Amino acid sequence: MPTPNRPNILILHADQHRWDCLGCYGNPDVRTPHIDRLAQDGTRYTNSFCPFPVCTPSRYSFLSGQYVHQHLGWTNHCTLAPGIPTFPKVLRNAGYRTQAVGKMHFAPTYLDVGFDQMFLAEQDGPGRFDDDYHRWLRAEGLVDAIDIVDQRHEYRERAPRIYWDTLGALRSDLDEEHHSTTWIAERALEALSSWNEGGNLLMVGFVKPHHPFDPPAPWDDLYDPEMLTLLPGWQETPLARDIERHSGYFPHAQMNEGQLRRAMAFYYASISQIDHHVGRMLDTLKRRGLYDNTLIIYTSDHGDYMGFHHLLLKGNYMYDPVIKVPLIVKLPGQTQHGHVSHALVNNVDIAPTLLSTAGCETPQTMQGLDLLANPGGHAAVFAENWGGAEYMVRTTTHKLLWCRDPGQSLFFDLSQDPLELENRMGQPACTAPIMELRDALMEWMLFSARTHTYLDYDAPLISGSNVLAPDDGHVESQMAYFRSILESEHIF
Repeated sequence: MPTPNRPNILILHADQHRWDCLGCYGNPDVRTPHIDRLAQDGTRYTNSFCPFPVCTPSRYSFLSGQYVHQHLGWTNHCTLAPGIPTFPKVLRNAGYRTQAVGKMHFAPTYLDVGFDQMFLAEQDGPGRFDDDYHRWLRAEGLVDAIDIVDQRHEYRERAPRIYWDTLGALRSDLDEEHHSTTWIAERALEALSSWNEGGNLLMVGFVKPHHPFDPPAPWDDLYDPEMLTLLPGWQETPLARDIERHSGYFPHAQMNEGQLRRAMAFYYASISQIDHHVGRMLDTLKRRGLYDNTLIIYTSDHGDYMGFHHLLLKGNYMYDPVIKVPLIVKLPGQTQHGHVSHALVNNVDIAPTLLSTAGCETPQTMQGLDLLANPGGHAAVFAENWGGAEYMVRTTTHKLLWCRDPGQSLFFDLSQDPLELENRMGQPACTAPIMELRDALMEWMLFSARTHTYLDYDAPLISGSNVLAPDDGHVESQMAYFRSILESEHIF
């Protein structure tokens, strides 16, 4: 099916990007002029959430428009079932050229979720041994040593003292040309250079600003740690409930303000490096006359505490800094510049929204909203974590974290306590709103628990002399035989 007049789609997908660490979201320090410019051309969502604060589960939800308890990809080492529709598959079936570059975090590495081509730069799991980027580094006689130490247990347990003292915030051992951010950007620019008309999908997955915080020179000198403004939510000591929940990838209780400031400086540097290459991509589209006809999305799979409650990275309660993500949507031909939406939205809404923009029908399995048809978003947003041991339901004013262990459940009145410090579970004055959110959570679970029949006649078969090939004509032969007998016996 020809698609020259259909919009192009460019997805810019960062990893572990805290929502308020962009200039357009009001951050006073981080420099992101190109992403800010994209926000001026589109809509910036201030209440956008991911459905699961871990990479692979969140990514499968992003692709499928399903919550994790539906697609069942609960960990970073899981596979999206082939019968689940994804937006790349729908677009590919509609005639789109579909391509992905960078970090996808699938298992197996080159899992077919609907991309015709994938040029990958992975970080965790078997992807590091399979992907294009690390094969290229090896051909160049190089290795991303800091990243390996941070990601591989057998090396991390022997990491040098400086790694622990800096919380993994170190200048990259690779030069800028060989750094993953640059490699991913170059592959993305090559893909964009092949676009001549409409009907193209490109998903660009950056490894960064995910830890380790290791920007290459000269980016590592971009920010002075002492000049940075600590992000909202920093506490001098961690809360007891948070330490009981998880002590930290780097021990939270041992982190000090100086270490956090250094981590922030390198985190911001990684974001600014991404922004630089986003600017190159936007300029390429404009130079080639494709920008106006391209749907562009910038978002992330989850956030980072980055000091909130004296925490770093992820892996604790679903506080806003780790579950809330940036979302910028620039529509083809959008004329409402610099629009800001405060609607509650979720990354499961992206798939239906971009399929609607492309003129494709949304599969019934997708649970999200088409944000173009539903600009008001959701009355409440939902997320899950820890293999279903923690669920979140959040409105604009209240938040319930409902845990399998009732003693760990939390309730916050965000209108009075936006930093989620005072757990008001059990307070008589909060009984009604807690019950209201719990009922909404139960209704969501019941509604979204509906499943659809999975059927795949092309699924792998066992081998054996009695196993017939699906396309050898035996089905048609049997049907003709049945028909001939029934007709000869005058059964009909």
